[in-house]
Amino acid sequence: MSSSIPIKPIVYLHGEPTVRFEKKEVEVMIHQQNLNLAVIGKFSHGWPEIGLLRTAIPKQCGLKAEVNIGLLCDRHVLIRCTIAEDYDTLMSRQTFEIKEKNKPYLMRTFKWDVTFNPDEETRFAYGWISFPGLPPHFHDESSLFSMAASVGIPISIDSATRNKTRPSSARVKVEVDLLKVHPKSVLIQVGEGAEITSTQQRIRYDFLPKYYTNCKLQGHDSIGCWKINPELRPNKENPAVARGLTAAGGEKSKSHHPTHPPSLLPLTLPIPNGKPSITDGKPLEKATQTHPKTQKTNPIR
Repeated sequence: MSSSIPIKPIVYLHGEPTVRFEKKEVEVMIHQQNLNLAVIGKFSHGWPEIGLLRTAIPKQCGLKAEVNIGLLCDRHVLIRCTIAEDYDTLMSRQTFEIKEKNKPYLMRTFKWDVTFNPDEETRFAYGWISFPGLPPHFHDESSLFSMAASVGIPISIDSATRNKTRPSSARVKVEVDLLKVHPKSVLIQVGEGAEITSTQQRIRYDFLPKYYTNCKLQGHDSIGCWKINPELRPNKENPAVARGLTAAGGEKSKSHHPTHPPSLLPLTLPIPNGKPSITDGKPLEKATQTHPKTQKTNPIR
């Protein structure tokens, strides 16, 4: 890859001065700026000073190598990793709790790319898929990555698959486009010429983050969206109301509005058209399951 990009001439398009770069030149820029393993850290409800974050994030997120951390824009920090393991660590969890003087700040992590927009969250995320009932001779990483490529970009296999302690199923971490249609199965063929046997292998989506296209944010769908369901938005004047509690005695509110945060809605809520959306997250296999007690922490937006 070339290490230099020539200075571009100014051209005028409809009277407006314009600079044009080729796609391969943009790839060179990304490499030069150490952005191949870059992660966005988003703080929706306050954050410490950037100097403190440069110390706290590597230590509290369990990073192993040097990282470069800088303020990208309001509420967003850019974390440039130097090894793939640290990048995978940051991308494999939805939230991190960064503490400074015993005060917690929630940080959500997203993949950085050239289309970054602080008002929108990327539609790309890490998720887990399984291949239940897959014959154990297909449990090697290369075979699993070949099958997982039908869903997204394979990242790694879980420890049980790697250690051969769960022959009933294989599990793969993948980077997925949350707006694409995800296949329910993959066809496995073995043989050559006329001697080919085919097997339909089911794909189970153990976890995929939700994504709502109306507000372009991860973590919720239409049911939990604050924009179309403003009653779900926390009450700044009386936070207890947002948690379904009275200001005086902490008793549960009798309001008919749901008191669960958007990311913790009960599993008994109706699903549009009777079918779960491909971006609805983990499949709701137990429709009658009740939700644990309402948590008192506000969800990150």
